[in-house]
Amino acid sequence: MARRTGLIDTAVDELRGRIETEQWPVGTRIPPEPALVDLLGVGRNTVREAVQSLVHAGLLERRQGSGTYVLSRSELAVTMGRQIADARQRDVVEVRRALEVEAARLAARRRTATDAAALLQRRDERAAAYHAGDLEAMVATDLDLHRAIVRATANPLLVTLYENLLDAIGENIRFNFVTDAHGHDAHDHLVEAIVAGDDGVAADETTRYLSALLGE
Repeated sequence: MARRTGLIDTAVDELRGRIETEQWPVGTRIPPEPALVDLLGVGRNTVREAVQSLVHAGLLERRQGSGTYVLSRSELAVTMGRQIADARQRDVVEVRRALEVEAARLAARRRTATDAAALLQRRDERAAAYHAGDLEAMVATDLDLHRAIVRATANPLLVTLYENLLDAIGENIRFNFVTDAHGHDAHDHLVEAIVAGDDGVAADETTRYLSALLGE
């Protein structure tokens, strides 16, 4: 029994790893059972129990007649999603300010040349989406820019926390665009400050625009 439990745990870890690293992105169907048996090198029963474990955890979802799909990247995202499902936009912005001000400060101190190039690219993509009037692209590129800033902090815990709030942050960004609270150049000074390594200006810029969203 101990050996079987160990095989199941190993299979769960393998499946979870592919989900967390987005080899199987949210919304996609995972391989069918025979393919998973070959992939993991275990029996069908072990595969079934491993998949069922992740279904219970909220990472996977079985769809009758269609297959099993990735529902979330992590258990934390599932838990956070339940907590913030009914959150007010103001609540989300306050949490964003708590995380993003320090993220901007750390990103300015720690950003690498690769990080700087990524931020400039994300800034330009955001501006292009805005000028094209494509709301979906505007939201996606704005969110990508914020994610790039957080990744530039080189703080894995901060990155994990932020990534697990993406649904709420994305909806808040959408709300801000719909209410015309974001211009095409809303984050230009922030990006420039991070690229220049000016942590004070980076933190101040982030505080300024998020506080403005709160009417402060």
